[in-house]
Amino acid sequence: MIAIYTDGACRGNPGPGGYGVIVKQNGNTKTFAQGYRKTTNNRMELLAVIIGLETLPQGGQPVTVYSDSKYVVDAIQKGWLENWLKIDFKSKKNPDLWKRFWIVYQKHFVHFCWIRGHAGHYENEHCDRLAVASSYKNLLIDTYYENNS
Repeated sequence: MIAIYTDGACRGNPGPGGYGVIVKQNGNTKTFAQGYRKTTNNRMELLAVIIGLETLPQGGQPVTVYSDSKYVVDAIQKGWLENWLKIDFKSKKNPDLWKRFWIVYQKHFVHFCWIRGHAGHYENEHCDRLAVASSYKNLLIDTYYENNS
């Protein structure tokens, strides 16, 4: 079983932001983090999940994603994403990331588990620290967001 823990952060919304990811697989733990100079919290929450899934070396694996983002978890569990796909994301935010997510999501057997943020969950707290710290250094440009906001 693979476990992916994710979090996104944004200083201002929009503003500088970042994501943090922990991937646990076969007794190994890897962390990933990156910051962007202008983005939103929801974009960073979603990008964290995408990055976690994209780091997996092969498809067809059972994966549990732990996220404190109702935006991401509800989009999957409540079927919003399926509806957004049907309308090609017309009038929906973050279509670039949702389309990227959909590609990698279909490669695995993904289960989402919502966890309350800032509630003492060790991995979630670690991801939060990674996300916040990444929002201060080596910031990339969230090209889609900056060109379309």
